[in-house]
Amino acid sequence: MAHTASTPGHDAHDIKAHVRVYFMVFGALMVLTLITVAVSYLHLPHTPAVILALVIATFKASLVAMFFMHLKGEKQIIYWSLYLTAVFFVLVFALPMWTEGDHIIGTQRHYWSGGSGAPQTPEHSPGPNHE
Repeated sequence: MAHTASTPGHDAHDIKAHVRVYFMVFGALMVLTLITVAVSYLHLPHTPAVILALVIATFKASLVAMFFMHLKGEKQIIYWSLYLTAVFFVLVFALPMWTEGDHIIGTQRHYWSGGSGAPQTPEHSPGPNHE
């Protein structure tokens, strides 16, 4: 009988176990996608709907990163770089929202865009071509 040497961790049982995990992750991604679609039919207010969709998307992205990108067994330095990236990602999106929301009442651009809210030159003041 001929015996073939198999590489460690690559026998038939290990491969079947990995494939089973991939199918389970795929099933979880499909369920989370269906939940996302179901949430869209709930007609929630805009902000809670976006927050809920982002939470579900975060779970889906975590599953993809952990299992399909094989980050589950990485060293600590990889996780620290991912955490740092996530922090900068949040800051890059939060900074414009923070600065846009930090206006004195009545000084935002849409108040000056024309129409009834636009400042008008009084009738009695001279215009730029005054002689």
